Amino acid sequence: MNRLAGLVLAFSVSLAAIPSPAAAQEKSLTIFAAASMKNALDEIDAAYAAKNGVKITVSYAASSALARQIEQGAPADVFISADIDWMDYAIGKKTINEPSRVNLLGNSIVLIAPKDSKIDNVNIGPGFDLSRLAGDGRIATGDVKSVPAGKYAKAALQKLGSWQAAEQKFAMAVDVRAALTLVARGEAALGIVYSTDAKAEPGVKVVGTFPADSHPAIIYPVAATTTAKPQALNYLAFLRSTAAKTIFDKYGFKFLVSPST
Repeated sequence: MNRLAGLVLAFSVSLAAIPSPAAAQEKSLTIFAAASMKNALDEIDAAYAAKNGVKITVSYAASSALARQIEQGAPADVFISADIDWMDYAIGKKTINEPSRVNLLGNSIVLIAPKDSKIDNVNIGPGFDLSRLAGDGRIATGDVKSVPAGKYAKAALQKLGSWQAAEQKFAMAVDVRAALTLVARGEAALGIVYSTDAKAEPGVKVVGTFPADSHPAIIYPVAATTTAKPQALNYLAFLRSTAAKTIFDKYGFKFLVSPST
């Protein structure tokens, strides 16, 4: 009997040592982030995971697609949008913990060409002829109806008086990284992407920068979802930290908040 009691006790102790599914879940987070965040956020997530022992899973896509997936019940803990509109959309659908929202980052949009293109040093201003510049080639950007990069691009071109002539030459991509790839592969003569995307892709070069006043301010809001695990708030705090700022700065993002230690 004593031996049996000892085995039962040992078995009970071993079970207690196994993390419960709930405890394991607490040590994981799912992040839905705009495609343009990938390089910087991958590095930040690695730093956060190393510091906190939390497994980070990230889904990168267009902000529009992510907001709709969250609306449909996708199990995200944090949403990082590349524009205010899609964060506002998610808040309107009651899927975002609104008090946790912070407008974290800024960016700019640039005109890119394949690395070996003869196009260079384009002066982007009122009336610049983007259609002529593209020639027989295509111009890649995110879908101008939904993808933030595409929306910023169309707004800038409309303000500069260049949209109507160039519209038919646009190749609309599912997200900004897909547009970047089209240019890097030489499948599009030009592209309009974020400056941070161009910096991350050696196959393209920046040939011009759009004036900041030609389009709405490019702002990346971040927030926890209404179904987020408690750990999500700690993750959001890390995104505002000096350590995260150093990484975002390296990749060319503009930090819009005062960093915490």
